[in-house]
Amino acid sequence: MSARGSDVGWAAGLTLLLAAWNDLLVPRLPRRAYAPANATAAVALLAAARARGTSWSELGLDPRRLASGARYGGTCAAVVGAGYAAALALPALRPLLADARVTGLGRRELAERVLVRIPVGTVLWEEVAFRGVLPPALHRVLPRRAADAAAAALFGLWHVAPTLEGLALNGVGTGPARRAGLVAACLGTAAVDVLFTGLRRRSGSLLAPALVHLAANDLGTVAAAAAGRRDRE
Repeated sequence: MSARGSDVGWAAGLTLLLAAWNDLLVPRLPRRAYAPANATAAVALLAAARARGTSWSELGLDPRRLASGARYGGTCAAVVGAGYAAALALPALRPLLADARVTGLGRRELAERVLVRIPVGTVLWEEVAFRGVLPPALHRVLPRRAADAAAAALFGLWHVAPTLEGLALNGVGTGPARRAGLVAACLGTAAVDVLFTGLRRRSGSLLAPALVHLAANDLGTVAAAAAGRRDRE
């Protein structure tokens, strides 16, 4: 196979894998397997990319760019944290934090989600896949704008199954509200990919979007739990 054909095959196979992973495979896994399976997949994907000659710099893992990644990511993560703190402090905004997936969690379950499930099962895997391995694979076979658009669309579709689960648990299981919520979530996460990809590109490090991603998910979970407890008091 020619180098061009090999690049096309790699990009296509990677796209198909990611299209199926979160919406078809993960919902069939036992809950306890989520973090180990996704962490293993992240390591395997990195190994495959390196075996194909993708550099550490292309993957966003050049050690020389860690300081830049920490600076950009830390600044943006602080903004995210300030936003959650403001929403939690203001009664008018607190309902926006409500999430039935979090409200009923005990302390141990909440700690497991914040310390393991989100950092390892979600942030590590998604950042490696979507901001590390996928961009250089797509850029070798598509113009930059088309590659970025394809990655953003794929990241939006990646969230179909978890969005449907979240809507159902929050009492939006059928009808137009469900469809509107699903479309909004997919478009929103596609936009997030554009933002995270820009942050990764500007900083030169995967650490930047990973820090923001971790802050958004972890602090969002803690804020939702805190808002739920305040509402019950």
